[in-house]
Amino acid sequence: MSVIAIDLGGTKVAGARISSAGVIQARSHALLGGRRGAQVAALVVEQCQALAADAHSGPSAVGVTVPGIYRAGRGTVWAPNIPAWEDYPLRDDLQRALGNDARIVIDSDRAAYILGETWRGAAAGARDAIFLAVGTGIGAGILVDGRVLRGHADIAGAIGWMALDRPYVDRYTNCGCFEGNASGPGLATVARLGLDAAQGYRGALRSIAPNDLTAEDIFAAVDARDDLAARVVGNAVELWGMAAANLVSLFNPETVVFGGGVFGPAVRYLDRISTEAARWAQPIAMQQVRFVASTLGGDAGLYGAARLALEAVG
Repeated sequence: MSVIAIDLGGTKVAGARISSAGVIQARSHALLGGRRGAQVAALVVEQCQALAADAHSGPSAVGVTVPGIYRAGRGTVWAPNIPAWEDYPLRDDLQRALGNDARIVIDSDRAAYILGETWRGAAAGARDAIFLAVGTGIGAGILVDGRVLRGHADIAGAIGWMALDRPYVDRYTNCGCFEGNASGPGLATVARLGLDAAQGYRGALRSIAPNDLTAEDIFAAVDARDDLAARVVGNAVELWGMAAANLVSLFNPETVVFGGGVFGPAVRYLDRISTEAARWAQPIAMQQVRFVASTLGGDAGLYGAARLALEAVG
């Protein structure tokens, strides 16, 4: 048996047909290209139909991950990077387009990441595990006793809003303290603040227009032994370690998986992150946890979506 998995991001939609053994049989990919509202849902349907046609049968189950909050009770999605998806009825749209015989399962991308990694990735077989996703935003997929923790309003895991510093500043309003300092855009923001404060600095980051500065530029400057870039990344390492320590103390996981676009280049700092976390975390829980890098990379969401679909059909 195979199912269709769809991993929807803020700029793209990736799809795959995946067998019950976890083998990817076919893939699809498309950019959102400025689509909004129902246009994005229609693009998801196109990907599903293309993957089903390749299998010469309609989809029995479709798992879809979304970059935001899925409100399971209403079947609606809040996705801040997709225009007109403040409370979008994605489940009903997909069901109408794909037919009543198709089982539709939707969840947040962070939930899918941890499901993928505990099925086919770095935390395979774990029943208590966390996926700490650091990219454009920061979120956590949290598995407790084999079940995804979703919370009262399906918002559990929005750890970008973790309070890890003080005082509160206005730039935390839209993304939170942790994300504002240690996501990809957060690294760029901290670097820009450092440039403003160090007028005498003439290193590699000074030659880049402030609004064009990216996390990739910062990691490249670290490789070139740039002091400002090293301080920016060092600050993020401390915050990643503190956040991981809080998660370890709260949930006592056996594995914490680090993934997302920033990990990536930041995977080299896992030992430093672990050392920092050990300063803050409950010591017995910290001794028993593993910090590992994602082995599924960009496919974690697809594998998680497939697992959702497979569980839906038994």
